[in-house]
Amino acid sequence: MPHSDTHVVISRAEELFGGATRRNFLRAIALGGTAMFLPSVFAACDSGVDNIIRPPADGVTLDLSTDTGILNYAYAAEQLEAAFYTQAVANFGASNLSAGEKTVLQDIKNHEVIHRDAFKTLLGGNRIPDLAVSFSAIQFTQRTSSGAGVLEVAKAFEDLGVSAYNGAGKYLRNATYLTLAGKIVSVEARHAAAIRDLLNPGSADFSGDDVVDANGLDLAREPGAVLTAADPYIATTVSIGKNPTLPA
Repeated sequence: MPHSDTHVVISRAEELFGGATRRNFLRAIALGGTAMFLPSVFAACDSGVDNIIRPPADGVTLDLSTDTGILNYAYAAEQLEAAFYTQAVANFGASNLSAGEKTVLQDIKNHEVIHRDAFKTLLGGNRIPDLAVSFSAIQFTQRTSSGAGVLEVAKAFEDLGVSAYNGAGKYLRNATYLTLAGKIVSVEARHAAAIRDLLNPGSADFSGDDVVDANGLDLAREPGAVLTAADPYIATTVSIGKNPTLPA
């Protein structure tokens, strides 16, 4: 992965989620530089990319019977999270978050932007368009506010994101995609635990029975349930054209 302070070249798919890649990517973007994805990044994935149902003008329809549809589903979730944390960071000046909380949210924002952009690049011309978000109900200047504060909404988004990946992963057919999804969901779980600790420091909330079952496994949600939960925060209509199916 050659790089300079303002230019990063990514040559293999597995580099997308490496720690060094994240640091170099963020450094380059901060300095106004660029990131280049070589064709070899996608060579192992080409055979698994299917055509999506093209979205109508007023919304997005996902064909979740294909790997491309599942990737676009994940891309939609990452768009939502990246937009949320970007707005949260933009409101730091007026918020009552502590300095430590702002540091955590800034780090999470950086991760979510990388996740979003990685899916955008992987999908290329098969990606869904940018989604419009609806955050009017969120109190971005308040750390907590009857469920509408920044940390409370972050907790809801992170818990939802982890369960979304857990629910959709079994439908992926391409092993490379499944590996990447596994690397992302593990980071999302770290985010979820961190946010829960900010809300209730030193507690065991990270393993609450609302997210971890009696077998010690994270909960999983099917795409329909995830989209219903996320709907209040997405202005673009996102619907399922074809339901997901398990690989043969």
